[in-house]
Amino acid sequence: MATLKDQLRIDLTAAMKARDETRTRTIRMALTSISNEEVSGAAAHDLTDDEITKILTREAKRRREAAAAFAGAGRDDQAAAELAEEEVLAAYLPVQLTDDELAALVGAAIAETGASGPAGIGQVMKVVTPRVAGRAEGSRAAAMVKNRLTA
Repeated sequence: MATLKDQLRIDLTAAMKARDETRTRTIRMALTSISNEEVSGAAAHDLTDDEITKILTREAKRRREAAAAFAGAGRDDQAAAELAEEEVLAAYLPVQLTDDELAALVGAAIAETGASGPAGIGQVMKVVTPRVAGRAEGSRAAAMVKNRLTA
């Protein structure tokens, strides 16, 4: 089975042959981010699929935030381009948790830790964060934990 980085390279070649500018541009940007991360630090190293997923998640989040900023400034064409790039990146990410699935994970973490009240938010987040990694944004999980513990 090909690694995620290999899959990105294969898809880049296919996008270039198909003359799909959005996919080509987005995948090139993702591979550049991965390469930059590999050579940063004291010594160059190959990234695992989990580390690459984190990079792709970060890049997808940047695209969503940029799209919101462009839409707020009335630049709908640029916002649409950012959303199109985010959609390309989303194809390489794990399926996002639904609100019900996230609520179930949060409920289990609260029961597991025995936390109650706002003071237990950090305790619950330590349990929830690794379980939702890559499948839900941390801010979304934190908001749900906060709502459950302060309600």
